[in-house]
Amino acid sequence: MKKTFGISLLALTLLFSHCTALAAESEEDLIPVTLNEVAHSIFYAPQYAAIELGYFEEEGIDLELVTGYGADKTMTAVLSGNADIGFMGAETSIYAYSQGANDYVVNFAQLTQRAGNFIVAREEMPDFEWSDLKGKEVLGGRKGGMPEMVFEYILKNHGIDPSSDLSIDQSIDFGSTAAAFSGGKGDFTVEFEPAATALEQEGVGYVVASCGVESGYVPYTAYSAKSSYLESHPQIIQKFTNALQRGMDYVNTHTAEEIAEVIQRQFPENDLETIVTIVKRYKDQDTWKEDLIFEEESFLLLEEILKSAGELDSEVDYASLVNVTFAQTAKDLVK
Repeated sequence: MKKTFGISLLALTLLFSHCTALAAESEEDLIPVTLNEVAHSIFYAPQYAAIELGYFEEEGIDLELVTGYGADKTMTAVLSGNADIGFMGAETSIYAYSQGANDYVVNFAQLTQRAGNFIVAREEMPDFEWSDLKGKEVLGGRKGGMPEMVFEYILKNHGIDPSSDLSIDQSIDFGSTAAAFSGGKGDFTVEFEPAATALEQEGVGYVVASCGVESGYVPYTAYSAKSSYLESHPQIIQKFTNALQRGMDYVNTHTAEEIAEVIQRQFPENDLETIVTIVKRYKDQDTWKEDLIFEEESFLLLEEILKSAGELDSEVDYASLVNVTFAQTAKDLVK
């Protein structure tokens, strides 16, 4: 009896060692990819769903996620080689290309199709009108960045001159405007989530309008990589895009509650109820595309917004800065 037990124990030990070796070998087989994201926000729920559901690992990718805290910093990380892929506003790729970057950055997947920021006031304004911003101080975004340009685009569509009809403070670092507003600066602030909801929970601010709803469909954020990386690592880009498409499919076919439970680990500072509220807010305004294809019509709208903001002198060819091959393949594979 003891002999049998000893043999069984040996067999279990060998089996465990074999499984451990296979797991280690499997981990070693994963391809390391560094993704630098412009910000860490529930606005990008499909990306976090793909991470938490293990889609990147299933595609053979060991993803390292780094937050750049600003499109300029994310672009610098990509151009310097500190990041393989950047996630930011596509306007940054236009700037880099226009400035003569040799190994310029190409967009290969679009995630969001609406602006993700909201107008937050100091008091409840159920009958808010954009004209209410006239003569007020608004904490805005970085000059030339998508949040600020879309905000100004909306103002102009309402006949409001951003330079003379109100005061837009662009001196505060990205991610610090909510704290500044909470501390008493400004009459209004333009905030992403979860900052907008956090201000409401503190009782110092109230969401009165959505820039995403007001601006309509715009190519707000996209994934990009240097043209040399796309050429030398097409399989990695395809695997990465496949995982993203699966994440996109998940958020478009599940409830806000289900999505919140999946991505909660990414936002430990927020309770589940808060995440549900934010996800629902974004789902209700049709934030996420059904696929990752960056259409030419969207690119042309982006250039129109850039020209309106005085940030683009001459148009850039769509085919130079957008590659839809990977997104189209992912759509066909996942559907």
